[in-house]
This record gives sequence, C-alpha cells and structure tokens, in this order.
Amino acid sequence: MIMELKSPTAKVLIVLACLVVVMAGVKAASAIMVPFFLSVFIAIACSPLINWMSRHRIPRWASVFFVILLIVFFGFLLAGLVGQSMSEFRANLPEYRQQLSEEFTWLVDKLAGYNIHLNQELLTNQFDPGDAMSMATNFITGMGGVLSNLFLILLTVIFMLFEAESIPQRLHIAMADPQMKMQHIDRFIRSVNSYLAIKTMVSLATGVFIGVWLYVMDVDHFMLWAVLSFMLNYIPNIGSIIAALPAVLIAFVQYGLASAGLAALGFVLVNTIMGNLVEPRLMGRGMGLSTLVVFLSLIFWGWLLGTVGMLLSVPLTMVVKIALESREESKWLAVLLSSEAEPAPQQPAV
Repeated sequence: MIMELKSPTAKVLIVLACLVVVMAGVKAASAIMVPFFLSVFIAIACSPLINWMSRHRIPRWASVFFVILLIVFFGFLLAGLVGQSMSEFRANLPEYRQQLSEEFTWLVDKLAGYNIHLNQELLTNQFDPGDAMSMATNFITGMGGVLSNLFLILLTVIFMLFEAESIPQRLHIAMADPQMKMQHIDRFIRSVNSYLAIKTMVSLATGVFIGVWLYVMDVDHFMLWAVLSFMLNYIPNIGSIIAALPAVLIAFVQYGLASAGLAALGFVLVNTIMGNLVEPRLMGRGMGLSTLVVFLSLIFWGWLLGTVGMLLSVPLTMVVKIALESREESKWLAVLLSSEAEPAPQQPAV
C-alpha cells in the first residue's frame, strides 16, 4: 500500500482530492474569504504609498490614517455618483423603451425594403436597455454586497498595514529555507503592486476618455458609463464589453444607428489603445500569464469567489503560478500557465 501511494498516479490523485476539498472549503466560507482576500490586496496596493511616506519621516500611524481616509473618501464619492446616475437611469427607463421601439420600427421598415424581414418584438425583447444595464449593475450589486462589510475590510487593512513591516522578518524566521522562499514572496508582492498600480492608472484613463467621448456626443448619463468603464476594466477580456453595451444602446435610443456606431467606435478605439498599446508597454511581460489562462481564471475565480474573484482573478492566478514555480516537481504546471515557453522570474516594469 505504501509503495502504491508513492506512485506518480497516486500522488496526482491525492493532490487533486486535496484541491477539491480546499476549493469546497473556500466556496463554503466565501462570506469570510472574500473580504479577507480583498483586504489583502488593498493592503498590498497601499503599502508602497505607506512606505514612501515612512521614508519621508511621516509616522506610520499618520500614513495609515491618511491612506484609509483616501479610500473612504473616494469610495463614498464613487458610490454616490453611481447611485445617483442609476436612479436617474431607472426613472428614464420607460422613455428609453418607447424610443427603442420607435427606432426598431424604423429599422425593420428599412430592412423590409431590402427584402430582409425581422421580428420587431423579438428585437425589442433582446435589446431591452434594462437587460443591457443589468449586466453592468449585477457587477455593482455584487461589489455592494461585499462592501456591506466595509468596516470589517477597513479594520483588517489597517491591522495589515501596521503589521506590514514585521511580516517579512517573521517569514524569515518561520521558513526553513527563508532566502529562497522570500524571493518568491517578494516577487509576488512586487508583481501585484505593479499590476494593481498600472491597472488602476489604465482603468482611470479609460474611464476619463470614454466619459469625454460620450459627453461630446451628448449621451445621457455619460458619467455613469465612464465610471462603469473604469470599474469593469479591472475584469480581463470581457469587462470592457459589458461596460460598452448599455452606453451604445442608449446612444442608439437617443440618436439612432449612426450615433450608436460612433459610440461603439469610441469604446473600441479607447480599449484598443489602452489595452493593447499602453498597458502592455507599462507592464512589460505583464504578469507572465497566457491570454487563455487569464480568461479561464476569470471564469474559475468568478465561480469560486463571485465578483471579487473576477476582479482579483489575475493576481490570484499569479499566486498559484509563483507557488508552482517554487518547487521543481510542479514547474511544468507553471510553464502551462505562463505566456512564455520558459517562465522567467522577471518583474513587471513600473
């Protein structure tokens, strides 16, 4: 029996069984794990600012207080802006539905002249502004459910920031081979810091450009669509598409097909430039994950942890990749997750 357990097949089966048990535990304890993961990544993202202020002889308690104050201020400002815009959108929804029905009547009549016959009722049901908006609001609702534990999250972040200086020393003492393992941990922290900082700057620029584009077009609730573009840009691959749908549909309802195409063109141009030119240039090799792995991680972490899992899918997958690279027998799995044939411990450029 002992010899059988030492076989490669038995080891793989045992590891898979352990993973299933761990995932089931995380899923069952998601109400606790989600705020904890969010607190960890907020603390990691804030630590460079805390360290910068500490180097300028600002007391740590004052640095932590200032950072938490910034988080609370911008959080409430964002929540108020989105809440007001969504209320106005819901109040105007019946009018949008009526205008959409009129636009589809015109479109169906035009296509009928070219012997292309469409069902107007089916089009109206499939492209309901309320349904398109719900794709974006579901994300915000999920975030709102997490932020209902705002006090717990902020309290956890505060304690983590105060303990941040001593944690590396404790890890050195606790680990049998601290120098080797600390390299992997330091690499993870630097990678996450770079990823979150660059992603925030790119998302903010994306939201500003989208907001200006829609403002020039005089699209209703342009600030709401700008905020959604900023927030949903954190979700890889599909976030920008979800953010574009309601804005393009409102442009179609207000001004017709040409304006909808112009609004869609704005989203395509901004996301292509920011996502394919600016962001890769700032990140260098990025997080070292293949595009397929990023998309699959989005689905997996979204299923496991909900909305926060989608936001943190790339950093969480990077944790798994770095853990796999730390052991010789699991390096082949890290190669499968990597965007390169040979994973190299290079750092993202800041």
